[in-house]
Amino acid sequence: MEHHTPLIAAIVGAIVLAFILGAVAHRLRISPLVGYLLAGVAVGPFTPGFVADQALITELAEIGVILLMFGVGLHFSLKDLLAVKSIAIPGAIGQIAVATLLGWGLAWMLGWPLSNGIVFGLALSVASTVVLLRALQERRLVESTEGRIAVGWLIVEDLFMVLTLVLLPPLAGIASSMETGEAGAGLEEIALTLGITLGKVALFVAVMLVLGRKAVPWLLHYIAHTGSRELFRLAVLAIALGIAFGAAALFGVSFALGAFFAGMVLAESELSHRAAEETLPLRDAFAVLFFVSVGMLLNPSAMLDQFWPLVAAVAIVLFGKSIAAFLIVRAFGHPTGVALVISASLAQIGEFSFILAGLGVAFGVLTEQAQDLILATAIVSILLNPTAFVLLDRFRSRLGAASVDDEKAGVKREIHSTTLTGHSILVGYGRVGSVIGEGLRQDATPFIAIDTRSQALESLAAAGVETISGNAADPALFAATRPEVARCLFVAVPNAFEAGAIVEQARAANAALPIIARAHSDAEARHLVSLGATATVIGETELALEMLRRAKVAPA
Repeated sequence: MEHHTPLIAAIVGAIVLAFILGAVAHRLRISPLVGYLLAGVAVGPFTPGFVADQALITELAEIGVILLMFGVGLHFSLKDLLAVKSIAIPGAIGQIAVATLLGWGLAWMLGWPLSNGIVFGLALSVASTVVLLRALQERRLVESTEGRIAVGWLIVEDLFMVLTLVLLPPLAGIASSMETGEAGAGLEEIALTLGITLGKVALFVAVMLVLGRKAVPWLLHYIAHTGSRELFRLAVLAIALGIAFGAAALFGVSFALGAFFAGMVLAESELSHRAAEETLPLRDAFAVLFFVSVGMLLNPSAMLDQFWPLVAAVAIVLFGKSIAAFLIVRAFGHPTGVALVISASLAQIGEFSFILAGLGVAFGVLTEQAQDLILATAIVSILLNPTAFVLLDRFRSRLGAASVDDEKAGVKREIHSTTLTGHSILVGYGRVGSVIGEGLRQDATPFIAIDTRSQALESLAAAGVETISGNAADPALFAATRPEVARCLFVAVPNAFEAGAIVEQARAANAALPIIARAHSDAEARHLVSLGATATVIGETELALEMLRRAKVAPA
């Protein structure tokens, strides 16, 4: 059976093992990502037992990258991207240069040729799209200033790697012809290739910004008016996957970059939030397959054979890149908190490194030994990256480092506990939270609002309402709202798991505090009540009841 259904066997084996080991990792209070990587090791070619088809898993993982970048694009706009260009472009280029030099230095110490050292250094310089975005999403930082800078930085890195992959063949030709004195012809070939590549990228961007901004939202609105949720979901997937594939096939840009622009042009439609919700389950499932595909590359014997070079390469990725990024961000006048987030986000390598290493071996400018070292470095850096964010969270909470959104004119604003007593706490200031906030203001009820998106709180702050920008699931930050002396807590965030963590903290701090939480189903409501919520409100149920109430008083 397995022989005749390699695709089904690969998907089932990867998903089931990732679930089991991810659940075990969560139970042990470590990142589920570790479990996903170990699942890849278990189904990989270097361990006994079932071996999944690595090529199939890798292609499925690419779908995860496409959907993930499409989702990020849905929360972005051209204005957001242009707003961070002054730091993202020089920052990414500077960090790539530093990491490449450090990698070349390690290669020189190992006695490798110049071409090997340059390719090796470039492979160590570019961060993983999936790892970076998952880390930002887990902390709800994608729409923060730190998140926008990190995503802009990532886009510049992706563009740079696209150019590198296109230019690698002629560069390899130059490396092999240096001894014959025919490098001049190679330089002409590079100039021509570079011009063609830049022209294709510019043409793709122009097409998306001119035609895509009109055609994509129009298509989605047309499908939405059919009333078919199935067709709408299919349209979203067709747009994301179709544009990503077309961008790669016709314009030579990466799948990830094509998907990002597809999401960005769709972000201008009011249906963008619904589109993001429709792709979320598939996005998460295929992102897991990415980590499984990385784990399948792990060869324990190769890691042992190159132990000290591996330690040095990991140090370059975790410390060399991070320090360079930190210094660059600080040099451009951004606060320490922002610099720390960017540094932690970039402290890993991933999919572009694998592609570059494979192409380098194919063109003879990288040895298989160097490729094994790159793969091992990627796996170790991905495993250690969550630890970097844990340390970052602790360090920032001690410093009170806030987002640049909260530090006008470069002045740091520490988060202090509110002085209010007998007040209400409003967690989440989106579509639901803003209505609650308006009602509290009209009732002259003192309250403090907390949301990860500082821009969403600007109107409240301007009206004199106390606000905190950050994730209320963070115990140190939630404590600043003083739930122990509060009158009521409104939990208006849509994520039930995050809401549960907030409810649990509040109930532990104040056993008598009335807690009203938002839910989307009976199961979510029961979950929140079990953690201490006084009452829950299910939006769909209340909507139906209100429609019935209005029908009873309607004229005959």
